[in-house]
Amino acid sequence: MTKDRKSAKRCSGTRSAAPSRRQFLSGLAAGAAFVGCGDSASHPADGGGGATSGASSGASSVSGTSNTSNTSNTSNTSSVASATNSSITNGGVSTGGLPPMGKAATDQVPLGSTGITISRLAMGSGTHGNDGASDQTRLGLSQFADLLVQSYDQGITFWETADQYGAHAHLASALSQVGRQNIVVLTKSHAQTAAEMEADLDRFMQELGTDYIDVMLLHNKQSSTWTTECAGAMEYLEDAKRRGLIRAHGVSCHTLSALELAARTPWVEVDLARINPAGVAMDADPATVISVLTRMKAAGKAVIGMKILGEGRLANQLDMAIEHAVRLDQLDGFTIGFTSRAQLDEITMKIAGV
Repeated sequence: MTKDRKSAKRCSGTRSAAPSRRQFLSGLAAGAAFVGCGDSASHPADGGGGATSGASSGASSVSGTSNTSNTSNTSNTSSVASATNSSITNGGVSTGGLPPMGKAATDQVPLGSTGITISRLAMGSGTHGNDGASDQTRLGLSQFADLLVQSYDQGITFWETADQYGAHAHLASALSQVGRQNIVVLTKSHAQTAAEMEADLDRFMQELGTDYIDVMLLHNKQSSTWTTECAGAMEYLEDAKRRGLIRAHGVSCHTLSALELAARTPWVEVDLARINPAGVAMDADPATVISVLTRMKAAGKAVIGMKILGEGRLANQLDMAIEHAVRLDQLDGFTIGFTSRAQLDEITMKIAGV
């Protein structure tokens, strides 16, 4: 890539122009390959059953990432059907008829109180992500790295990944092309002890080709006592932040009890939370989750949304799901996994249209 791109400064607060309506939409089935990504699905069964996208998308299915997490969500057919109303509700309050938000995927927004600035939309890398692979990594090293570079050229400066997705090498390739200083990198670890976290952080930096990581999260916490179980890892990340190895730390949660604990824990600077209007693949119903996220924001925590499209099960209600996320004041940003520029462009346009 060009030297100009590598030396470019991180995007300012001004928004880039929305992409034009080109032929990239013509071959794309409405939402068929989009998945709110960032963490693993509740059960293997939750990750399947999606229709394939159009030829231009290059994706394999609409399903979410896959793992063995335990949930208390309402992800069933009736909940999806009930979310197809003409207006959206944020915690029970209708947003139908509200004026345009004037937001963009490329808006540069503060990440809570961390001092970090992110693009509103993050490039996810964990669709069907498990055992070191995902739909994004299955594109191949160069193809997914190219998509990440294209996202940066479009104004997306926030890339989200995790160890279990196997995407660090892909991000490293793209970072070498756009310039490390221009991207906020979030990754996640399953480490619980200080020794495990030290080993993971060292390895992650080597794999990513960097000497620091912007946001490091504990991955997929389900226990109501995860702060006790992960005390060693948390202490190590605190020290790593003091030494400049990371810029912020936090957690992704997969049960309501874990999420409630995160809201009460001062150590959590960034939370990755499952949220969509239908309660699909979430820790509880939307109103309950939003109430917890409201407390997080009041405490100065950063909140990033995932499962925005309900693991793909809201693919036929893209406008509704995207509007819900864009209108949620509790979210600093949100992550979605893409496997083609066509998908990214469509979602970028839908965000701008809210």
